[in-house]
This record gives sequence, structure tokens and C-alpha cells, in this order.
Amino acid sequence: MLIHPDRLFPADPETRGIARSLYERAAGLPIVSPHGHTQAAWFAENQPFPDPAKLFVQPDHYIYRMLYSQGVSMDDLEIGRPEIKNPRKVWKLFAANYFLFRGTPTRIWLDYSFETLFGLTEPLSEKTADLYFDTIAAKLSAPEFRPRALYERFNLEVLATTDSPLDSLSHHAALRKSGWKGRILPTFRPDPVVDPEFPGFADRLAQLGAETGEDTTKWAGYRNALRKARARFRELGATATDHGHPTAQTADLSASEAAALYDKIRTGKASAAEQELFRAQMLTEMAGMSVEDGLVMQIHPGAVRNHNRKVHEKYGRDTGADIPQATNYVNALRPLLDRYGNETKLTIILFTLDETAYSRELAPLAGHYPCLRLGPPWWFHDSPEGMTRFREQATETAGFYNTVGFNDDTRAFLSIPARHDVARRIDCGFLAKLVVEHRLGEDEAHEVARDLTYNLVKKAYRL
Repeated sequence: MLIHPDRLFPADPETRGIARSLYERAAGLPIVSPHGHTQAAWFAENQPFPDPAKLFVQPDHYIYRMLYSQGVSMDDLEIGRPEIKNPRKVWKLFAANYFLFRGTPTRIWLDYSFETLFGLTEPLSEKTADLYFDTIAAKLSAPEFRPRALYERFNLEVLATTDSPLDSLSHHAALRKSGWKGRILPTFRPDPVVDPEFPGFADRLAQLGAETGEDTTKWAGYRNALRKARARFRELGATATDHGHPTAQTADLSASEAAALYDKIRTGKASAAEQELFRAQMLTEMAGMSVEDGLVMQIHPGAVRNHNRKVHEKYGRDTGADIPQATNYVNALRPLLDRYGNETKLTIILFTLDETAYSRELAPLAGHYPCLRLGPPWWFHDSPEGMTRFREQATETAGFYNTVGFNDDTRAFLSIPARHDVARRIDCGFLAKLVVEHRLGEDEAHEVARDLTYNLVKKAYRL
């Protein structure tokens, strides 16, 4: 076997036994995936997934950033190409270097998929590369491996994508008309039209105006255009927005100050500091709109994106060279919280790549402000160790009920069950420890396990 039935459970026999008991009840609960980067087109068109290299290697920056760090050429991996010309060659290169993932969450996710979906139990290596490729390729052509069938096999209850305000959402519309019972929802990600550093920003503003019938050369027209775009998402089932800003900085400018700043931003005359101020103001604007329309707000700050300039220039955005940085929340969020922090109708879910902020800033903030909740460990910390550190540092101040369960935040569709399984096992292990220490009754632990797995995410994302 590639995966052990007691994987990730505590080593202490008594604690492990309680963790097993908790997990047995949590394991079969439906998966709620409220934030991710899968594509609605997969489910609307329901075509077979492509070859193993296209499915596992090319879209997963966890994989190719590790390979690149060890000198594997991204050209040899055919990263950034719409189609892979030699998928078997790419797969063999991946397989020959699979040992690099020992001890990483990526290894856990991949082994889970290889065994539970494809029945492979011999470790992936250079010797088994062809066996893996041929087995996976053959099964991907079968009807039970089509996207909709896998959605049902994974026991998914709802799956959210992440979409630009300029996206037509045609695939989401087609899904709603198809009669299929699967629930695929869009998520409003306004970065392309609120971040002045986004490529082609001025053209995107013009496109937003054209699509909404608003004059986006004016501050009032721009804000109305965003409201209309949000309404279009809500009509197709969206319950949340998402904001990937470099920092958590917010601002609360007067209407005249905001209009003057927007004029500078729109015409390309703003300094770097003014661009950051604009992003800060737009977080507060988005919070205000969420008070109006009820969309849950997610803030994902703290990534220095496209850190490797040469990789960015050659292969484009989001090709694995994003690096975490220290992030301030207490002072940065205060303008927004002064305005909306006590709104019980508003939910803002905070994420971090700066783990030092858990106990110092984020847990105390979420443990006080009614509008704030803590998102799960994200990106570089989506690991057994990261999840454990989160529970240890956040629970003492924010408790369990100011958190929102788990979301997988992935482009790799086949890894979704594996990621949720890891989160369920780690949470059950953490709860079992509290039971053994007589800090929580076992009946309470079962209740909390269900809440962390299913109830909290449904409530937080209004699903």
C-alpha cells in the first residue's frame, strides 16, 4: 500500500484510538469545497481528462516548483504550453524525480490519488513510470473518470471556482441549464480590475465599463460597474468574493479623495504608494458592497508574486515563483474594521502566509470582531504540520467556532479528496489529544469534528 490506514494519526496508542473513532464518523461526510481554482468548463463539457502529465504535472505548481529547484528544466516539463507534445517523456521526468517529494504534503496527496483512484500500490519511480502512465491513461478514458462522475465519486456537495469579473461565466450558465445535480459556483475575484499593477489594467477597466454599461472613467461609474458585476455572479449562485492583495492594508478615504485617487490610477499617473493606497481603499469598498449584497469576503494577502523575474517573463504569471512575506493585520485592517467591523451581516475570512500572526494578531482579531473569521492554513502551510500549528496557535484565543473549516484552494481536481482527508485526520488527532488531556469530552469531540469538517464551512460561506 502507498497509504497507511493510520497515517497522520498520533503515535500514542490511546490518543490514536480516539482519533480513529472521531475520524470514522467524519470521513464519510460530504466534501464542501468553497474556494478553489478548478474550471467550470470541465463539468459543463464533461469531456475526459487528458493524459497523466497534463492532469497531474502541468497545472500543479507544487510539483514543478520542486522539480525546478533541483535543476529540472521547465521547458522539459513543457510548462506554459497549451498542449504537451510528449506527455510520456514529461511523465518519466516527473517519475524519475518523485523521490524529491518525500516528507511533503504533495507526496501524501499524490499517493492518495494513485492508490484510491487508480489502484496503484507500487511506489512511483523511474522503473514504474510506464506502468503508472498506461494505467492512469487507460482509466481516464472510462466514463467513471469523467469530471461529473468524479465529482459524485468524491462525495462533493458543492465546488466553487474563482473567476474574473470579466469572465463571461458561460460554463456556469450552461451548468445551471444542464439539469445535472452537481453544484458548481463561481467566486468573484476582482483583482484584474482593482489592482493597478495587473497587466492591461486600463484596458480591463474599459472592458468592465463596456460589459456593464457604466462609465468607468468616473469613480461613481466604476463602483456601479463592480456592483453590477457582483450581481451577475450572485445570479449564478456565487456566495463569496476573493481578494489576493499583496498586503492586508485597508483605507477609508472620503468620496472626493477616492475619486481623485481613481483618476490617477486610471490614467497611469499614480505612484507605487498611491497604487497600494488604491488597493487598500478597494478592500474597504468591497466590504461595503458585501454588507449590501451578502457576499462573503475572503482576503488572501502576503504573497510576493512572480518573484523570479526570468521565470515570470518566460512562462507567465503563477508559475511557481511566489514567496510568502511578513504581513501586518492589526494596523492594516483597522480602517476597514472601524467602518464595518461590528457588522453582524458581514463575514470576512482572513488567510495568512505569515504564521507568526496567528496567535499575535489573527486569533485575537477574530476572537473579538463579529465580522471576522479565520480561514484554514493556506498554500505553503496546507500541510499536516501547518494545520497542527494553526490549531495550536489559534484555538486558545479564537476557539473553533471563529474558524471556517477547511478549503483546498487547488487547481488539481483529483487532489481534492486527499487534501480534505488530511485536514480531517489532523483535526481528529488534535481533538483526540484534548480528550486524552481531559480538556474535552469525547462526545464533544465528535460534535466538534463534524463542525470542523462540514457545518462551519457551510455556515461561513452561506452554502
